[in-house]
Amino acid sequence: MNTQGLIRSPLRLAVLISGSGTTLENLATQIAAGKLPAKIELVIASRPDIYGLQRAAKLGLQNVVVNRRGFSSVHSFSAAINSILEQHPVDLVCMGGFLSLWEIPQEFTNRVMNIHPALLPKYGGKGMHGLTVHQAVIDAGETRSGCTVHFADNQYDHGPIILQRTCSVKPEDTADTLAARVFKQECIAYPEAIRLFATGRLRVSDHFVYILPEK
Repeated sequence: MNTQGLIRSPLRLAVLISGSGTTLENLATQIAAGKLPAKIELVIASRPDIYGLQRAAKLGLQNVVVNRRGFSSVHSFSAAINSILEQHPVDLVCMGGFLSLWEIPQEFTNRVMNIHPALLPKYGGKGMHGLTVHQAVIDAGETRSGCTVHFADNQYDHGPIILQRTCSVKPEDTADTLAARVFKQECIAYPEAIRLFATGRLRVSDHFVYILPEK
């Protein structure tokens, strides 16, 4: 699939969050600075008590809560998200620390991105989020870590990888210090992946993402 036919200017985004909203704020900052040709149309939160909702409100972004605990199944939870997305003009969905599994509808295949704070396929999957990921990297004695931006599918931290950025793991690192170093790479990687999508430079074939040359 070539994203060429999905180009809008600006690209219309929905951002899904479950935590503090630092990724949301990074994207909003990049947009405000004119570095990302996009507009955040909607923020969807999976919990009502997260700081990310306060960030969204301060940024003047429309936001809604779809509380995962209020649904008996992944299917019913996903249907609620899908219903909201149907009401908004969205070209790309960006998961920004979204911790709940969402069954992505067919029409959003290769139109949902996720960023993971490790070099997938390592250190991914259910339960691997936040400081847990970074502690696992340290405990394994890795000397490099980083982040991965990928097209999401219906498995945790799975789907075609778009790009990765790396950083060192230092002997004195704690999960917190490594998280801060990785997040600096996330702030570069996610906007870059979205820019590639917005300019029609991503093509997905056989679960592999090809980055097309600039025109």
